[in-house]
Amino acid sequence: MAFTFRPFRAVFLLFVMTAVAVSIIPSAHAKATKARKGAEAAHATEANVRKGVAAFLDVPETVVESVARIPQGGLYEVVLSNGELFYTDKAVSFFILGNIVDARTRQNLTGERLDRLARIDFKSLPLEQAVKRVNGNGQRVIVTFEDPNCGYCKHLGQELQKVKDVTIYTFLYPILSEDSTTKSRHIWCAENKAAAWTAWIIDGKTPKAANCDSAAIDRNVELGRKLRMTGTPVLFFADGARIVGYREASDLEQMLAEISAQAGK
Repeated sequence: MAFTFRPFRAVFLLFVMTAVAVSIIPSAHAKATKARKGAEAAHATEANVRKGVAAFLDVPETVVESVARIPQGGLYEVVLSNGELFYTDKAVSFFILGNIVDARTRQNLTGERLDRLARIDFKSLPLEQAVKRVNGNGQRVIVTFEDPNCGYCKHLGQELQKVKDVTIYTFLYPILSEDSTTKSRHIWCAENKAAAWTAWIIDGKTPKAANCDSAAIDRNVELGRKLRMTGTPVLFFADGARIVGYREASDLEQMLAEISAQAGK
């Protein structure tokens, strides 16, 4: 019988493969263990930063919405429940209030982060709780949160009338006074909500007293607080972008045109 190496080769290969597998398994396990310990250490540090910030501000830890280490300078980004953002170190020994700008790209990293935090899921807005008005063909959309007694909301109302081909959803958001709540409820309960709102915000005609199920106003206030709105007016666009404060019609037209252009790509 002729001698063959095949059985020997098979056994040898099996031995080699087993040895390699044995050598790989501890290595992979060690890497996984190291990664897990690193994640646990990072989590522990973030938890300590959260506690330190809460103690410094003398607020519950739940007010500190998020803590995350950033690549720049070993700093930690802290975001509070009201949307405020600042930076500290792992020992919470100092605070940086301001923008971080990438010197190479000239990007305002803080500004971009705040923009992302301010954005919303536009489709999630309960538009049935808003007063609806349509200019022209109404193809474009703007959502506003407004208090009836807000002076800048009245200026905004004048400008919105100049914007063409837009549907405007206005959430009545009474946060300035009890009278704001009363006016909001009367407008919401009017036979023609849009006409009642326009008559008040544009012409200054006090809405007539009216009664109905105005629970939508309470839900608006709850929604506004959830979205961290502390003043009015606040505007949202179809791409989820948020604008705080009064804007002129030309600015609104430009924003709407940019959103339409992006949607068309």
